[in-house]
Amino acid sequence: MASVEGESLKVILFKLNNEMYGVPVDQILSIERIQAITRVPNAPDYVVGIMNLRGLIIPVIDMRRRFRMSTTEPTKDTRIIIVDVGDIKVGLMVDEANEVLDVDPGSVEKTPDIVSGPGSEYINGVAKINDDRLLILLNLQRILYEQEITEIKKIEV
Repeated sequence: MASVEGESLKVILFKLNNEMYGVPVDQILSIERIQAITRVPNAPDYVVGIMNLRGLIIPVIDMRRRFRMSTTEPTKDTRIIIVDVGDIKVGLMVDEANEVLDVDPGSVEKTPDIVSGPGSEYINGVAKINDDRLLILLNLQRILYEQEITEIKKIEV
């Protein structure tokens, strides 16, 4: 975890399928409202398309699909989290993202051994937060494999 001893870890909270996830603020470039997304033929199934963000063409990944959850139509609360992955910028579509939380690094535990298989590689740990809730902390730098980054680069127009 990128945190100085004694300092809290600032995370952006986002919601997927009524579950809360946290991502360190320093991994996020911006959070955008849903906007026009252009579908791209032959893109991987988790890529919903591309969007124009201030002149940059950004591939958009549906995080529900990425985590193999049921999909839903975007709502007014849907957000696109813009991150650098590898050497490309991508947008991650989530149900909501609107809160910053300070997490005590001492409350973060390593990922339980029972959590394995697809998706476990981008879990940084689990934080205990107030009223005994657990918050899954993700590392968005690992959200795509090298091969997937190569596939997504081919999409960029």
